[in-house]
Formats: sequence, C-alpha cells, structure tokens
Amino acid sequence: MTTPVENHAPTHLRNYINGEFVDAKSGRFSDVIDPCTGEAYLQAPISGPEDVDAAYAAAAAAFESWSQTTPGERANLLLKVADAIEARADELNEAECLNTGKPRARMAEDETPIAADHFRFFAGAARTLEGPTSGEFLADHTSMIRYEPIGVVGQVTPWNYPMMMAVWKIAPAIAAGNTVVLKPSDTTPAATIKLAEILGEILPKGVFNVVAGDRETGALVVGHPTAQMVAITGSVGAGMAVAKSAADDLKRVHLELGGKAPVVVFDDVTDLKAAADAIATAGLYNAGQDCTAACRVLVHENVHDEFVAALTEAAVNTVTGDLSNEDALYGPLNNASQLARVSGFFDRVPDHAKILTGGHRVGDKGYFFAPTIVDGLHQDDEMVQDEVFGPVITVQTFSDEADAVAKANGVRYGLSSSVWTSNHGRAMRVSKRLDFGVVWVNTHIPFVSEMPHGGFKHSGYGKDLSVFGLHDYLRIKHVMHYIGE
Repeated sequence: MTTPVENHAPTHLRNYINGEFVDAKSGRFSDVIDPCTGEAYLQAPISGPEDVDAAYAAAAAAFESWSQTTPGERANLLLKVADAIEARADELNEAECLNTGKPRARMAEDETPIAADHFRFFAGAARTLEGPTSGEFLADHTSMIRYEPIGVVGQVTPWNYPMMMAVWKIAPAIAAGNTVVLKPSDTTPAATIKLAEILGEILPKGVFNVVAGDRETGALVVGHPTAQMVAITGSVGAGMAVAKSAADDLKRVHLELGGKAPVVVFDDVTDLKAAADAIATAGLYNAGQDCTAACRVLVHENVHDEFVAALTEAAVNTVTGDLSNEDALYGPLNNASQLARVSGFFDRVPDHAKILTGGHRVGDKGYFFAPTIVDGLHQDDEMVQDEVFGPVITVQTFSDEADAVAKANGVRYGLSSSVWTSNHGRAMRVSKRLDFGVVWVNTHIPFVSEMPHGGFKHSGYGKDLSVFGLHDYLRIKHVMHYIGE
C-alpha cells in the first residue's frame, strides 16, 4: 500500500542522508506492519532515484575525508558508537521489537549487547591489520603492501535480524575507511533508522546514509554507478540478482545468502535429551528465521526414536508469543508473505512424512506459527532441499558416517552445520568433510566477533565478522620503490 505524502499521518520514518533526516523526494510511503497484530503502525518512505542519488552523493563527498582518517581516529569513533548503543539500548530494542515482534527479553539478552561488541571488535581490528612483510624481492627495489578502503559501499539488509545484520555490514565497512549507503528491508526499517540517528551523532555527516524503500529502491542502490562494492544479506534469488547487476559495472560483491543447516547426531552422544533441547532452541529461535538455524536434523538410525521423542517434547514445551511475553523463545513470522510461504510447505507435505507437532498457524491475529517437528522425510523432499525459514525442524536418519556426510552435503546451500558426537576423531573427520562455511561441534548457532561467518555454494561468498570481514572491505595495493643508485 502506498500513500501520497499529503495524506500521510505524522508518525512516519524518514531517510537519513548527509547527517540529516529527510523525507523521500518520491513522496511515496509504505505501511510498516506489526507482525504481532497484522496491522500497520508506522509508515516508511519508498525512496526513488533522486533519493538514492542524494545518498550516494553524500557518501562520495564524505569518502574524500573519511578515507584519509587514521585507523586510530576511526577506532575512537566506533568505540563511541558502541557506548551509545549500550546507552540507548532500550530505544533500539523497542524499535526492533515493535517492527519484528521479537520478545523484548530475547532482544535485550541476545542482540543489542552483541551489536555493541561488534563495533568494539572492528575498532580494534582496524588498528591491527597484518599483511606481507615489506622487502626487496627484486634487486634494487623495495616492495610494500598497502590496505586501502574500497570507496562507497552499497548495502542491503534483511528482515530477520534487521539491526544486527545492519551492524554486521556497517561496522567493518566504516572501520576500513569506506562510506555507506544502506537500504533496509521494506518490512523492517525502524531499528536501522534509529541506528542511523545514533551513528549520526558521532560520525561525520555522509559517512553513513540510509534510504528506505522497496525492491526497486534496492535495485537502485545495488546498480548505482557510484558504488564500488555492494554487500547484501538475503535470499539466494536476491543474491543472484545482485551479482548479475554488479557484473555490469564490475563492482565487488559480498553475498551472505540462505542456508539449510544439517545437524548430524551420532549414536554416541552421551546425553541425547540435552542435545535435543539445545537443537530445538537453535532451530526454533527467532521463529526459525535464521539462515544458520538448526533446521535439518540427521540422526543415526540406532537412536532415532529416543532422540525424536526428546526433540518433540522440547518443541511442545517451546513458547511462542508477542514481544511482552518473557517466557517466549520466539515471536511471529515477519510478514504475511512469509506466513503464507511456511504454511504452503504443509499444504504440500508428502504422505510419507509425519508431523509430530505443530505444522500450523497459531491464533488468528498476527503471523504466529507453532513450533514444528517433521519426521520421515526423504533427501529429495522439498522441505529438506528448500529453505523453509520458519519454526520447522525436519528429521532424517542415516546409517553410518559416509551416509551422514552425503546427506548433509546433498543440498545447494553451504552456510552452517553442526556435528554431535563424543568421539573427537569423528568430530574432526566429519568437520573436514562437511561443505559448509561454519561447523559447530556439540553446539549450534553461537557467534563471536572474532570468528568469520559466511558460506559456500548457493549460500554466497565473503565473510562477515572477524578480520576476514574487515578484509572484504579493503583493497590491496602493491607499491614498489626503486632504491638503486
């Protein structure tokens, strides 16, 4: 739904460009929906070409000076950003929870403190870059390597973790000396624009800019000639479209896309119930709207019945509720389209599959979906091969290590995985053979600022977090000096 600006209610979001909040020149707005109720509570601009041009012009102008700052100067500002996030955590939490329906307790515990830590990490990483040693590799010549910012970076972030995914993109980009134009998801722009307010009080104007909008806005951000690099977190389809668009202008591309994480449970796990409880949490958290979610269990046939009983019990005991429910592990699905998508899998569920619990919407208001366990699936079933992105955990069996690895790798995704075993040698063997960018052993889903996150195959390329994430936003220059007489 779009509304002309003259008929627009006072409560609406604005773009953040060149250090100021501004209305979109397009004069168009879209409703922002509360997923707990399914009703509009806010409106956001739908930015057009003029708005995107203005954001890129501001970022390009700011790059001239920002790129010349020292790592120490940038680090000091990023540390102030981290402090400000902590000081204004309640504002960020409220914006994010209203926009996504996430329980306030989960947001306050699991996301905002980590967002501040990411800024602190990249503040330090910017000052400790390592690289090849300078030296005379040719007689009478000294070579050195320079790490330099790439330029203006266009970024597009998703709706499942709107604030956190924005931080994953913003922090390394500006730590490296780049400037940013970011387009948040059309369904979840609120926390990103609040984040812009916080950053704008600390960073020079034009370093960070936000343009809200729809898919056309995103295409404008990705395709803009000023951008030297584009980075997105999104679906495989979105990633392919971005890569094709970027190819026309030879832009660098960073893609963090979908996942279908295998959770390989061997029959030597010492406490199957504890493992099942942990896997249920890792699969259902954030309503399963996580590309690293523990969504695809492969359990050894010898312990299938015991494990599945424990997993089902854990799911049955999982609470879903709105943002004020402190007992809720997760809230609603993000939007009506996602509810329809998840429900559609169960309209097409094969006869050989067994829905052990869930598989349906909860209530008639908002987009809540029951915690769900589906057993008896085959490797080529849609629910195994395609990303459901809902609170749904599928179960298959395997006979031995080779069978487990073959089934785990037998999807187009390659983002994350986990191995559950008491045998250290097996854990090492299977970790090596799993074709996924992240492998957890006897746990699933923890992230730390110091370690990289990113996938293989259709899960994209490039790394978020860690020094590898910082390097993605840098270019390498060889400088050679003639030192002969």
